Amino acid sequence: MSETPPQTSLQRWLPWAVKIMAVGIAFLLLLPYALTPLYRVVDPVSTLMLWRWAKRARVERMVTPIDHMAPILPRSVIAAEDQRFCSHHGIDFDELGRVVKAETEGARRPRGGSSITQQLAKNLFLWPGRSYVRKALEMPLALWIDLVIPKRRQLEIYLNIAEWGPNGEFGAEAGARRAFGKPAAALSAPKAALLAATLPNPIRRNARQPSFALRRIAVTYAARAAAAAGIDRCVR
Repeated sequence: MSETPPQTSLQRWLPWAVKIMAVGIAFLLLLPYALTPLYRVVDPVSTLMLWRWAKRARVERMVTPIDHMAPILPRSVIAAEDQRFCSHHGIDFDELGRVVKAETEGARRPRGGSSITQQLAKNLFLWPGRSYVRKALEMPLALWIDLVIPKRRQLEIYLNIAEWGPNGEFGAEAGARRAFGKPAAALSAPKAALLAATLPNPIRRNARQPSFALRRIAVTYAARAAAAAGIDRCVR
């Protein structure tokens, strides 16, 4: 009978390395679900803010309760980013379906299909850019966030962690002060709409020196916010 050759160090440690890696991946995947309930009362930071801190880049943020912002600002952001925020459960499947159909047909959509809750999941736990992997992680997280955190608090967190300027400005307070030299509490309807219009790309869209196209978008959002009576009923 032939003897079994002795295992090498690599053969002995490989199963343990695989197990440790699997545990690490499971921990990273489950950590956002464990942290989410804490954010009902704790003010979080975004992954982009953490990345900028790691690079020693500038980060400016002043956490501001939603009650201390001009009421027109949350309303304008909902009008710009997610008109059915108060009626869906984390994902706007109707809007998502229209985006998928438009992409399939080669048409262009004025905005993506991500809800505010999905953007919150991305900002808190994931990374920017378009990726099917990120979307696959983002969607169940959005459903969990909507289940655990009230709508008003969701929007408050989003308004305080969204990137709102080209040089490390995060949150509505920093964005308003950079763009208009005034606090978020003092924003008028046109300025709130202009600030909301910069959200998709605050690096290229400058509310301080808005282009004609940006002003036109802001006018659309201001009209939408004024016309939709119940658009912000869940956050009042």
